[in-house]
Amino acid sequence: MKLFFKLSIVLIITISIPSFAFAQPFIKEINYFKKLDSLNVPPENPILFIGSSSFTNWKDVRSYFPAYNILNRAFGGSSLEHQVLYADDIIFRYRPRQIVIYCGENNLSAGPDVTGESIAKKYIELHQLIRSRLPKVPIVYISMKPSPSREKYLPVMTEGNRLIRKYIKKQRKSAYVDVFSAMFTKDGAIMPDIFLSDKLHMNKKGYEIWQPIIQPYLLK
Repeated sequence: MKLFFKLSIVLIITISIPSFAFAQPFIKEINYFKKLDSLNVPPENPILFIGSSSFTNWKDVRSYFPAYNILNRAFGGSSLEHQVLYADDIIFRYRPRQIVIYCGENNLSAGPDVTGESIAKKYIELHQLIRSRLPKVPIVYISMKPSPSREKYLPVMTEGNRLIRKYIKKQRKSAYVDVFSAMFTKDGAIMPDIFLSDKLHMNKKGYEIWQPIIQPYLLK
């Protein structure tokens, strides 16, 4: 009987570990942020950058905005749902003075049922969650960017950006920043030389385009 009980416990633990891991995607990234915070105290009331890899890969973001107190807590591969899931860990614990969001692009590849409207609804959920806890903190949303590897999603992306912008226009202390329009050539093609070899993530030239567009929206 005792042996049966022990085997049952082992079986329950074995089954529950993968289930727990599946229920907590990106937990390694969240734990990494916690480790960083334990080693170096985060700045007080930072301008908080959150979202997906376009911010994650902007590792030298502070050098682009040297006069601003920026803390980057974006994690690559994440969707808007993950920003909601980990809001306590990546947003609220830092008491930000401003929140800058780049997210939504990874929602595009979630399946055939994804629409611009569904992405906008996910953003609205995140926006309302932040506003419920931080009613006076300005929120800045950076439009989803075009990229050659996701060119087939341009219609959905364009509609998602349009609906998010429409929503933000009606919100207090909220701003929409259009980087999308600046990433095309005069002929209407996506600029080919501002991306890494994966044709998805930007190189230095891409971030140099973003910098002067974003800076006017940041709080000093």
